[in-house]
Amino acid sequence: MHQRKIIHVDCDCFYAAVEMRDDPSLRDVPLAVGGAEGRGVVTTCNYRARAFGVRSAMPGSEARRLCPGLVTVPADFSRYRVASQQVMAILREMTDLVEPLSLDEAFLDVSDVTDHKGSATLMARYLRERVQREVGITISAGVAPNKFLAKIASDWQKPDGLFVITPEEVPAFVQTLAVEKLFGVGRVTAGKLHDLGVQTCGDMQALGAEVLIDKFGKQGYRLYEMAHGRDERPVVVTRIAKSVSVERTFSRDLPDKTACQGVLPDLLDDLNRRLSRKTQKKPIHKLFVKVRYSDFSTHTLERVRESVIEPVVADFQPLLDELITKEDRPVRLLGLGVRFRNDEAPVTQLRLFE
Repeated sequence: MHQRKIIHVDCDCFYAAVEMRDDPSLRDVPLAVGGAEGRGVVTTCNYRARAFGVRSAMPGSEARRLCPGLVTVPADFSRYRVASQQVMAILREMTDLVEPLSLDEAFLDVSDVTDHKGSATLMARYLRERVQREVGITISAGVAPNKFLAKIASDWQKPDGLFVITPEEVPAFVQTLAVEKLFGVGRVTAGKLHDLGVQTCGDMQALGAEVLIDKFGKQGYRLYEMAHGRDERPVVVTRIAKSVSVERTFSRDLPDKTACQGVLPDLLDDLNRRLSRKTQKKPIHKLFVKVRYSDFSTHTLERVRESVIEPVVADFQPLLDELITKEDRPVRLLGLGVRFRNDEAPVTQLRLFE
């Protein structure tokens, strides 16, 4: 059977991370998003606040009792959505098989991705570095043969961590895994399992499927499968791609327009490789070029080009000529992309509490 390679990425204290990125004075204080007044509750908090016992969904009054120096800011979902879109765009440059679970986490199926030597570990490392460099926040990532284990792995070394569970390591890993780590096992189910003498997945394996099914019905079989580290759920793509793009941030600014022209072929190769991986070939409607200058001002230009099937450098050259009007202006980032015709709106679930 084809071995899946799944990456789960989770932004670390996402809303708080965006606030700390945008206001450096908040980086060294215990911070909560929400919960400032009345009966308000904490939406999320940074790790300094968590050290005092502050948690998401906690009443603000209780959070301030635990942490008298707590700084609170109101939630700003418009900024969080922008940051989320930036993160998801980076993920989708790796593969179209991205399943967002919320604004701040997603699964990727990279089984058939050949970039980074085909190594899911190297891919996860690359994604983490790009998000930190380009979005200004950290993400934790888990790599595993299935979704269930990848999600556990991403939480294993939070924050700003990467944890890998190889197929060979699965049996030993789940043997000592606490049942509370399993998907769907809350306080009530965990209590019932403890009453049966079950503390770990190894204990659950020893108990056997029949006892679990007798005690928990259909959930019992799912528990038994998870206890063995098995999960056949595929990554479900809920977003129909409206565009495909690639961009590159340069460690040293490109000095002028001529240098930008020099990197166009490499960028175009990346773009066409991404287009070739798409399972559904859709007609291209527009081409666009994105430029970010050394002063961080960003400009995008797009034009309708419906006759293009596989773009070539000459297709993008006129856009670059029109966009870059000052020949010797240093460029920090350069991107190319295409937009498709007749696509539906993306489906994204917004989660209030992390």
